[in-house]
Amino acid sequence: MKKFLVVAATVLALMLTMAGQFVHAGAEASPLSGKVTETMNSSGYTYVQLDNKGHKTWVAVPQMKVTKGQQMAFQPGAEMVNFESKTLKRKFDKIYFSAGPIQ
Repeated sequence: MKKFLVVAATVLALMLTMAGQFVHAGAEASPLSGKVTETMNSSGYTYVQLDNKGHKTWVAVPQMKVTKGQQMAFQPGAEMVNFESKTLKRKFDKIYFSAGPIQ
């Protein structure tokens, strides 16, 4: 029982820490779209930088095939500010976590 409480407290603390990074869950009302200018895969996610008329946006989706230069549109997602990917060893000023492309 004591081990369960320690694990539960740890999970709760992690959830509260992560919740502080979410700024506007679902606030991006329009699809995230543009030309793919950069892409990389890590830990089951594909990170995609989109350029829409000079405005660059990072989107993370479940891992998929994406080609640089491709025009794409993704479902709206949860915005995270100052997100650090430990596996990529990279910090994103702002990134949207989307469920995937618009079909």
